[in-house]
Amino acid sequence: MEFKQLVTFQRAAEQLNFTRTAEQLNFAQSSVTAHIKALEDEFGVPLFDRLGKTLVLTEAGRKLQRYTNRILALTSEAQRAIAVDKEPTGTLVIGAIESLCTYRLPPVLSAFKRQCPKVQFQFSPGVSDKDILDQLIKGKLDAAVLMDACASPDLFMIESLREESSCIVASPEHLLSMKDWVSPEDLYQESLLLTEKDCSYRRKFDAVFSSRGLRTEHIFEFASVEAIKQCVMAGLGVAVLPEMTVKKEISEGSIKPLPWTGNQITVHSQLVWPKDKWVSPALSVFLELTQQYLKEE
Repeated sequence: MEFKQLVTFQRAAEQLNFTRTAEQLNFAQSSVTAHIKALEDEFGVPLFDRLGKTLVLTEAGRKLQRYTNRILALTSEAQRAIAVDKEPTGTLVIGAIESLCTYRLPPVLSAFKRQCPKVQFQFSPGVSDKDILDQLIKGKLDAAVLMDACASPDLFMIESLREESSCIVASPEHLLSMKDWVSPEDLYQESLLLTEKDCSYRRKFDAVFSSRGLRTEHIFEFASVEAIKQCVMAGLGVAVLPEMTVKKEISEGSIKPLPWTGNQITVHSQLVWPKDKWVSPALSVFLELTQQYLKEE
């Protein structure tokens, strides 16, 4: 088994297309086929099933994909560790959900750029905490900033940063904005503008309804907090959003917080990175700055 064969297999397992794999690796397609066949001969099992024109991984192929991802990630770490310089260099890839990236991370990133000017910083936004954790496990991210992520302490280092409050908001012209108190029962027939179900504060909001024996009937799901805010201002419904994301609009009067009588919806922001990952000088600086700027005393 050769290193280049694993590189070819990893790309082929992602693309499920030998022609695209050859193009991306700048190989002849016959080389891709030869690399895969060599691995199949060595393991004594097929790694791909060819169903007509469709290519799919076999069970053995899926197992090898998991190990290959780990092997290549560790190889990359070893290369960076050996090539480490006094001044941090290289590339740092950080994941975060939209609200934290927009409203919490800018001062951290600014300080990081001043301290590590030679590091190429890449931000990888995720639709949900689960999506970002999957990227961490696959070695595609160095670290992530999340909210109440269901991260296993066996796999990840988890540093709690701060409590983040959420609020129920609507347009100032919405009928509920005129009420002295708003309960979960008041929202039963309302159009609710919510993030996706994997979102931490969405899960907390759903739990409030479940505890009252209620089911939300009219839900519009969005992947973007900014899209939800625009829909709230247009009067399309009621939303549940982190307080930090609507502070400006509340102060300007374009969005109004409702006097909520249900359980308070709070989550905690967290700094997460793989437990067995080598912490490069660049990552060490990022972890330190994130805690310095975002951790509550």
